[in-house]
Formats: sequence, structure tokens, C-alpha cells
Amino acid sequence: MPQAFQPLFRHPHLLTIAGNFWRREIDLLRFPATRVDYVIDPRTTVVAYEHQPPTTARGQILFLHGLEGSAEAGYIVSFAQQALDRGFGVHRLNMRTCGGTEPLSETMYHSGLTGDPRFVCERLAARNLGPIFLVGFSLGANVALKLAGELGAVDLLSGVCAISAPINLAACVRVIDKPGNVLYARRFLSRLRERVRCKSALSPQLYSTEGLDDVDSIWSFDDRFTAPLFGFGTAANYYATQSADNFLHGVRAPTFVVTAQDDPLVPFAIYAHEAFKQNRALTLLTPQHGGHLGFLSRRRPRFWLDGVCLDWIEATLSLSSPGRGVG
Repeated sequence: MPQAFQPLFRHPHLLTIAGNFWRREIDLLRFPATRVDYVIDPRTTVVAYEHQPPTTARGQILFLHGLEGSAEAGYIVSFAQQALDRGFGVHRLNMRTCGGTEPLSETMYHSGLTGDPRFVCERLAARNLGPIFLVGFSLGANVALKLAGELGAVDLLSGVCAISAPINLAACVRVIDKPGNVLYARRFLSRLRERVRCKSALSPQLYSTEGLDDVDSIWSFDDRFTAPLFGFGTAANYYATQSADNFLHGVRAPTFVVTAQDDPLVPFAIYAHEAFKQNRALTLLTPQHGGHLGFLSRRRPRFWLDGVCLDWIEATLSLSSPGRGVG
């Protein structure tokens, strides 16, 4: 059983905010970063930062960040450092236009865009670097779960970890747009508006800033920009088709899902999904506290989530190693 989480704070907003701003770093002297450009198609390139341990890696971990995040997100950085210490190679992916890569892709990312991480995983598999694990956070966790469901029994991923995943996008956006979450909504909207302005300067044929300042919610932003750009029509259809809860029954790779019961941005009720009872590939861990990606422990090690997920990854590797049966 995973070690019980003892939160630094019991208030979900304090945990969420502290987790976002807590300083974390990778020892680049021991584990230098290599930039890798993945050319998805002639109009789309995504960038990952790769680190490898000094000896043969036990496996590779690809990280997917959350809404308006990047490869530099603290939750990725601390997890990557611990993974490297345990002998794993890591790949910190910037989704389309994130992390300063706006000129490299014509279109932005969205909550169900699985083609890019699948492309990266296939390239990693071709390099024969060992088992591949996909770890997603928030929006990136929805992407990771959706990809696992789409792949089904395809032998590409050895395992998936999904943390604070908004598996029902519509329900989560409604919660974000509530008055109690106004600080988060304002921060997300400010960054999304700035991204559209940047993309409008680069690709005016695709991005118009007309009415941008009138967009006052995540739902209206997705209705005005995300859904039309990717052919979903409306935000409602975008959420209905791209939510990971539609794909959970199809997951076949071992998958570890962690969500806090007090997450202010992901309502816990959406996890009453039948797949978590019926699909043996899914393991759900739901600590009472944790906020949204805010799993800071009262005691050391401070980053409880990293250790719990890496313990699960190591156990999954052990079960799948030669001479061991898979339960």
C-alpha cells in the first residue's frame, strides 16, 4: 500500500498555490538536458528536454504538463529529478506552442490532443531505450488517459500515471468558472489571451483577436477559439468528445490515477465512474487532501506524489520483468 499522504496544509487552495510556487530543480550537472525537436508534420514541431542517467536506464518517462504549463513546471521538475536518481531517463515535453515554442507550431494544444505524445512515444520506442511510461498532470493527465484508452492493447506504453486529471472536461470547466475559483480562472484566461495574441501575430489567417477581451470564462474561450480551430464546432462538443472518461474502459496498459478528494478544480464526483470498478488496468488513489497538484507533505520527503508514483512504476516493472507473471 502507498504511504499515506500527510498534507503540509489541509486547505485545498493553500496546497494548490503552494504546490505551484514551491521551488524545485533538476541537478543539471549530474543530468544535463538535451533539447529534442520532434517534427510532427511540416507545420508542427514540439520540443522535449531529455535527461538520461549515467548508466543504462531502467526505462523512459515522458511528462505532459497542465493547462498553460510547460516542461519547466515544478511538478514535472521534482518528479524528473527523483526519476533520474532512481535510474530512469526522462523527457519533459512542451505541448504545442508552450514553453516559448509558439513559432514552431501553427496550431495550439488542446485537452484531447493525443497525436503528439503518441508520436514522441513511438520515436522513443524506435530508439530501444527501455519500457516507456507516460505521466500526465491535470490537462496532460486527461491527454495521457485518453491516449491509453485509444491505444487499448497496443504494446507501446508500459504504464501510465495520471494526476489531478479532469476526466470530465465540461464538469471541470464549470467548476473553474465558479466565483470561488476566480483567481485560477483569471490566471488561465490571461495566459490564454496572451497566447492567442502571440499566435495572431504569427498566423493571422488562423487567429483573430477580435472580441478576445470580451472572453470572460474558460468555456467561452474554448467556444470562441479552441473548438472552432480543431473542428469541434462548440465548446460543449469539444468537451464531450475529448474527455478521458469516454476512453477509460479501453485502457489496457497498467494505469495509476491519483486525485485529491478536495481538489478545487476537479470535482471528486466525476471519479464515480464505473471503469474504476470494472477495469483491472486502472488503479485509483484518492487521498482526502492534496488540492490540485498540491501534494506537498508535512514531513520529508516533501514531494509525496513523486515517490508514490515512482514506487508504482517500479512495482509495475517488477511484475512485467522476465520470469515474473503479470497479475
